[in-house]
Amino acid sequence: MSRLPVAAGLLLGVLADELFADPARAHPVAAFGSFASALERNLYADSRLNGTVFTALCVLPLTAAAAAAERRLRHHPAVRTLAIATATWAVVGGASLRRIGSSLARHLDDGNTEAARALVPSLCGRDPHQLDEAGMARATVESIAENTSDSVVAPLFWGAVAGLPGLLGYRAVNTLDAMVGHRSPRYARFGTAAARLDDLLNLAPARLSALLTLAGARTVHGSARGGWSAWRADASRHPSPNAGHCEAAMAGVLGVRLGGRTAYRSHVEERPTLGFGREPDPQDIGNAVRLSHVVQSAAVAVLAAALVLTRARR
Repeated sequence: MSRLPVAAGLLLGVLADELFADPARAHPVAAFGSFASALERNLYADSRLNGTVFTALCVLPLTAAAAAAERRLRHHPAVRTLAIATATWAVVGGASLRRIGSSLARHLDDGNTEAARALVPSLCGRDPHQLDEAGMARATVESIAENTSDSVVAPLFWGAVAGLPGLLGYRAVNTLDAMVGHRSPRYARFGTAAARLDDLLNLAPARLSALLTLAGARTVHGSARGGWSAWRADASRHPSPNAGHCEAAMAGVLGVRLGGRTAYRSHVEERPTLGFGREPDPQDIGNAVRLSHVVQSAAVAVLAAALVLTRARR
C-alpha cells in the first residue's frame, strides 16, 4: 500500500491545525471522551482487570474500524489522503497548545494572575489555586514540553507508522491516560492498563521530541549543549518514563530549572529537578511556545520525508 497519501495527509492535517486549530464544536476527541466516561461508569471497579477491559473496549473497536477504512481506501489515494488529513487535524493539538501558552504568558506579563490561573486547567492537571506566578510559569513550560510530544509528535509518529489506525488508536490511548491514567486513589488500579499502554506508545516519540528540541535550540537563542546535558543527566529522574526526556531537554535548552513540588487536585508530588538554571518566567513560556512550533514543523517534515524515501527505495 502506497505511503504517499499518508505523507500528504499528515502535511495537510498539520496545515489545517495551523489554520483552524481544534474544531470549536463537536470535537471528535471530546466525543470519544464522553463515550469513555459513560463506559467507565458501567465498568469501574478498583481492579486492574476491569481497567484492562475498559481500555480494550475503548481502543480496539476504534482502531479496527480505522484499519478497515484504510483497507477500503487503498485504491483511492485522494480520498485516503483526505481521510488522513482530517484525522490528523482532529488528533494533533499543536496550535491550541501554543495559543493557550501564549495567552497565559501575556496574562502573567500584565500581572493578571487570576486570568492566567484560569488557563492552567486547559494545559495540565495542576491545582491552579496552589500556584503562584513562578509556579504557573513552570507548569506551563513543563506542559508545553510534554504535550508537544504527546499531542503533536506522537500522533504524527504513529500516523507515519500505521496510517489512520495509528492516528486514531494513539489518540484514544492518550485520551484514556489523561482520564484514568494518573496516580490517584480512584485510578491507581483501574487506570494501570491505559497508563502502561500510553507509556509504551510514547517511548519513541518522546525521545524524538527531545532530539528535535535540541535541533531547534538556536531558533530561540537556546543552548543545544545545555539541552543535551540536562537530557542525559536528568531525564531518567522523572517519574514518567517519557515526559522526563521532553522536559529535561526543554529545560536545558532554555536554561531553566523544572520539576520540584507539583500539586494536583488529588495529591502532591515532590519531583526531582530537571535542568541547571533559574526558575522559568513569562519570557521562557514564549520561547517554549516558539520551540514547540519548530519541533512540530520538524517532526512532520522528517516523518513525511521518511515515508517518501521509504517508498522510493522499494
